[in-house]
Amino acid sequence: MSDRDANNSQTLWSGRFSEPTDAFVQRFTASEAFDHRLAAYDIAGSGAHAEMLMATGVITAAENDAIQQGLSDVLGEIERGEFTWQVEREDVHMNIEARLTELIGDIGKKLHTGRSRNDQVATDLRLFLRAELDAISAELSRLQSGVVELAAEHASTIMPGFTHLQVAQPVTFGHHLLAWNEMLERDYGRLLDCRKRLNVSPLGAAALAGTTFPIDRQMTAQALGFDAPTRNSLDSVADRDFAIEFCAVAAMTMNHLSRISEELVLWTSAQFDFVRLPDRFCTGSSIMPQKKNPDVPELVRGKSGRATGNLVALLTLMKSQPLAYNKDNQEDKEALFDTVITLHDCLRAFADMVPSIEANTEAMRTAAPAGFSTATDLADYLVRGGLFFRDAHEVVGKIVAHCVDAGCGLADLSLVTLQSFHGSIQADIFDVLTLEGSVAARDHFGGTAPKRVREAAEAAREALARRPFYIE
Repeated sequence: MSDRDANNSQTLWSGRFSEPTDAFVQRFTASEAFDHRLAAYDIAGSGAHAEMLMATGVITAAENDAIQQGLSDVLGEIERGEFTWQVEREDVHMNIEARLTELIGDIGKKLHTGRSRNDQVATDLRLFLRAELDAISAELSRLQSGVVELAAEHASTIMPGFTHLQVAQPVTFGHHLLAWNEMLERDYGRLLDCRKRLNVSPLGAAALAGTTFPIDRQMTAQALGFDAPTRNSLDSVADRDFAIEFCAVAAMTMNHLSRISEELVLWTSAQFDFVRLPDRFCTGSSIMPQKKNPDVPELVRGKSGRATGNLVALLTLMKSQPLAYNKDNQEDKEALFDTVITLHDCLRAFADMVPSIEANTEAMRTAAPAGFSTATDLADYLVRGGLFFRDAHEVVGKIVAHCVDAGCGLADLSLVTLQSFHGSIQADIFDVLTLEGSVAARDHFGGTAPKRVREAAEAAREALARRPFYIE
C-alpha cells in the first residue's frame, strides 16, 4: 500500500479539502511525536477554557461537567501510558480533543469554541516553560548554595589568581568560588525576568483576531496562574519572544557553567592538582588504568554548544516570519525542549557534584607565589613610601628581572638586596611579600581578604534564603 493510499482517516479540519493529506506529508507536518510533552498543560488550559465557557453561558453546567470529567480521564490515560497517540491527528491538541470526543461524545466538540490551536499552543508553551523555569531556578539555587558553602569553608585557603592563565596575584579559593556565584546570581536574575515577561495568557486570542463569543480572558488568565491576559490578539499568537529569551538566558547560563567546567578540568589535571572530584562524577579509560577523567565538567562544557545552537536556531526561525502564526513556529518546540532538558540536567549534575569537591590546599598554596605574584604588593608598598606608582612599577620590574636571573622569589631576597633597588624599603617589607599578608591587605568590599570572603559568603547565604517560595 502506498503512503497516499494508507491515509484515509478524516482529520478535525478536513471539511475544506477534497482529498486526504498525503501520508508522508502527514508525518512530515505532524508534531505529536514531540509536543505530547505539553499534554498536561494542554489539558489544564482546556479545563480553564471550559469553565469560562460555562461561566459566560456558552456551554451548560452539565456540558462543562462532562468535559472536565473527560479531560481528567484523558490525563489519566496519558499518565498511565495507556493513551494512543495518532500521527493523523497531527499534534497534542487534536489528539486530546479527538480522544475527549470519543469518551464523552459530541459534547467534546464544543470545547474548542472561542479558541484556536494558535492561542492554545501559545498558552501551553507558556505554562510549560513557567513550570520548567521554576524547576531550573530551584536547581540553580541548589548549585549556588553548594558553591557558597564551599567558599565559606575555604575563605582562608590561598591559591594563585590568574590573568591570561598566568599567575597574577594570590587570592583565596573562597574568593574564586564566590566569583562563580556572582555569575550564577546574574543568571538567576535573568531567569526571574524571563518568567515575569512570559507569565501572561494568550488564551482567547483565538486564531489571530479574537473571537465573537462573550469570553472572559481575565477569568482564564487567573485560573491558570497568569498575571494578566496578553493585550493584543495578533501579537499573542505570533510572539515567541518568551521562548527566545529563555534560550538566551539558558545559553548564557550554560556559558558560565562551561567556564566553570574549564577551570575544573584544568584544576583536576596532574599539572594543577588543585581539586579532586568524587569518583562517582568521573570515569576511567579502557586502555590506561591510571586515568580518572572529569567527564561531568567536560560534558557540561560540550553541552553549552547545544544551548547556543538552539538560541541561534530560534532567532533564525522567527526573524523572517510575518504576523501572525505560521507553520514555521512548529519548529520552536524541539529547540526549546532540548534547551530546557540540557540546562536542567547540567545544573542538577553540578549541584550534586560541587559540594563534594575536595580542595588540595597544599598544591594551591605551593602554586600561589609562582610568577612573582606579590609583585603588586611590593609596588603598593613603595607608593605608600612616597613614590609615584609608575616609578614604583619600574623599580619592582627591575627587582623581578633580578629574581629571574638569580632563580629566586621575591621573598627570598635579603633586605640589603631589596634596599639596593630603593632605599625606602624597610624590614616590614617581608610582611607584604607573604601570601597571607597579600590577601589580607585586600580588605575592602569585594576584596579577597578572608574576612571579606566570609562576609560575602554570609551575604550570599542570606540572599539565597530570600528566594521566592516557588523555587524552595
